[in-house]
Amino acid sequence: MKHKTLALAAAALAALASAPAYAQTEIQWWHSMTGGLNDWVVDLANGFNASQKDYKVVPTYKGTYDESMTASIAAFRAGNAPHILQVYEVGTATMMAAKGAVVPVGKVLADAGYKFDPKGYIPAVVGYYTAPNGQMLSFPLNSSTTVLNYNKDAFRKAGLDPSKPPATWPELVSAAAKLKASGVACPFTTSWQGWTQLESFSTWHNTLFASQNNGFGGTSARLQFNSPLHVRHIENLSNMAKQGLFHYRGRGNKGDAPFYSGECAMATASSSTYATIKKNAKFDFGIAPLPYYPDVPGAPQNTIIGGASLWVMAGKKPAEYKGVAAFFNYLTNPEIQAQSHQRTGYLPITLASFALTEKSGFYKDNPGTDTAVNQMIRKTTDKSRGVRLGNFNQIRAIVDEELELVWSGKKTAKEALDTAVKRGNEQLERFEKANKG
Repeated sequence: MKHKTLALAAAALAALASAPAYAQTEIQWWHSMTGGLNDWVVDLANGFNASQKDYKVVPTYKGTYDESMTASIAAFRAGNAPHILQVYEVGTATMMAAKGAVVPVGKVLADAGYKFDPKGYIPAVVGYYTAPNGQMLSFPLNSSTTVLNYNKDAFRKAGLDPSKPPATWPELVSAAAKLKASGVACPFTTSWQGWTQLESFSTWHNTLFASQNNGFGGTSARLQFNSPLHVRHIENLSNMAKQGLFHYRGRGNKGDAPFYSGECAMATASSSTYATIKKNAKFDFGIAPLPYYPDVPGAPQNTIIGGASLWVMAGKKPAEYKGVAAFFNYLTNPEIQAQSHQRTGYLPITLASFALTEKSGFYKDNPGTDTAVNQMIRKTTDKSRGVRLGNFNQIRAIVDEELELVWSGKKTAKEALDTAVKRGNEQLERFEKANKG
């Protein structure tokens, strides 16, 4: 009997030794990052998991931003949504309208005892994801903005000063003409044409893209990007296209690759292209602010946010929300933010991480990498805080369709913008009707 008791005790001890000493709370995180950015997301989760023992963040790629949003809606209805969902900025108004499906990040942080101080964040970043009452709605993980990338080697060959990129649109047209004369097949192109040439263009010139302070004032917002200034700009780009100075290469980020390859000498794009350009470009390149029209009062103001943020889904346990809050608190660490900023080209979301990066000498060693931050840390106005509209993804598709008709010579700038505004406003009316009350 004694031997049997000892055997049972030994077996119990062995079982205890092989079992975890604690039960970790798992936090499911659905994201849309691919390639090197997927590696970055995994590293963020692993870093947090190694920093404490109570929680384990599990990142899972769920397709493109559109696909992951669709999947999360289905999962929420089925009762198995993730704790954290990465949503691109275009989906912000839609997520805000999803009452009962999400929990404001500010509440999650406060309930867990963490303090959210908006003054510590880059204004244009935190302002976009914050409600009128000052509560943060989602966590800005990968924020970007629009910049002008240019090929310094091509500038030298064309007799242009590589240390002086075009600051205004008239200067860019002049530079494009000299680049073409020097043999450059594609002097200028753009990615995300609606974002760079209309949305960010508007805030950069302190001009409304839509009423109700670009949608921040409510769902009754209507589009206004067919103003004389907008028409003038699209007309200028149309004229550049006819002269072979501007080459449209397609929707989304299709304009990025022609710049990486050296085919196009200038490109307006996302600041997050930095890492890929550095990896692939076989030429000396520079990063400059977006050009502006010098005769427009208030220009330049500030550019607007791109990228995505992290939303917290509803219906989870209190202990799980504590884990989410701990993870977000970890992500706000200046060292973590600075490392992410330097690695990806995305913005540091806090002023402390920006200062830390500057102190490290990164901007000095990598000229132009502070351009995006400098564009965003300017004080925002009601006209330049950002653009936050319902059915925004559909509106961007409409803008793409209408601008393509301009580049192909089938419509004038005014005709295309008037039609885009009319069609886009129909989308806004549907959204307002669906979200009344």
